[in-house]
Amino acid sequence: MHTLICGSIAYDTIMVFHDYFKNHILPEKIHILNVSFLVPDMRREFGGCAGNIAYNLQMIGGAPLIMAAVGDDYQPYAHRLEKLNLAQTHVRHVKDTFTAQAFITTDLADNQITVFHPGAMNFSHQNHVADAKDVGLGIISPDGRDGMVQHAREFYESGIPFLFDPGQGLPMFNSEELLDFIKKADYITVNNYEGQLLQERTGYTLEVLAKLVKGLVITKGPQGSVIYSDDKQIEIPCVKSDVQVDPTGCGDAYRAGLLYGIANEMDWQTTGQLGSLMGALKIAQRGGQNHSFSSDEIGQRYFEAFGNRIL
Repeated sequence: MHTLICGSIAYDTIMVFHDYFKNHILPEKIHILNVSFLVPDMRREFGGCAGNIAYNLQMIGGAPLIMAAVGDDYQPYAHRLEKLNLAQTHVRHVKDTFTAQAFITTDLADNQITVFHPGAMNFSHQNHVADAKDVGLGIISPDGRDGMVQHAREFYESGIPFLFDPGQGLPMFNSEELLDFIKKADYITVNNYEGQLLQERTGYTLEVLAKLVKGLVITKGPQGSVIYSDDKQIEIPCVKSDVQVDPTGCGDAYRAGLLYGIANEMDWQTTGQLGSLMGALKIAQRGGQNHSFSSDEIGQRYFEAFGNRIL
């Protein structure tokens, strides 16, 4: 059975400014801001939540299917997915649009200025869950607003369990809409900040929200993660990486571990630990898709970290 991954495919353009923004942005002139930054270093990465999650899930040994919308500039990404043997059956080309992309400028203090163009992502509702066959599990990650609402309804009506991962898209929804997602979903995953926002928007504590689903996962970066399930809180340790280069995409790698564990009916402790390991493997490389391991290597890393074998 496949895991259907609904979300974005995007390009990330990362630029480095060899100075500090504070030296060029005058607080008293912020109302008439007009600045230009010379960025000698620039790189373009393949990204987007759906692309990143599918990349990691296949690495573990899962069977991902990407469902996303892309624009006229998709060809380099299409070539990459073809080389990775990731099916593009449900990647929809929307004419006269750009593929979603983020432009990120970082200064020497790791401050960031980011602009995001959703492009074709706004047409994700043109994809339908029912078009994908042999699907046993799904995830709704950040995507076009209408697409996220529609795909949740379609998963629910089809009886396919799914993980609700609102991510950066969480502020797009009000309390009633978020509660509707949660009531339809089987699982929820958010980071610590998003978890706080989810509580504020819905008016319910994490403990109460957890009672509405089979599992609620809160990731906390270097502090690990916690999984709420069956009135229990399962603490998941952070797996330490030899080097910490770039956190971009670590959350997506973690979610791939969750999906693999759920699809293979692993217990929550094991599932969370696999997610934690995947995040640690990713953080040692720049970008969301530049780390590469076989499933056997991941299994060995898991054994070294936790003392038992799962792959």
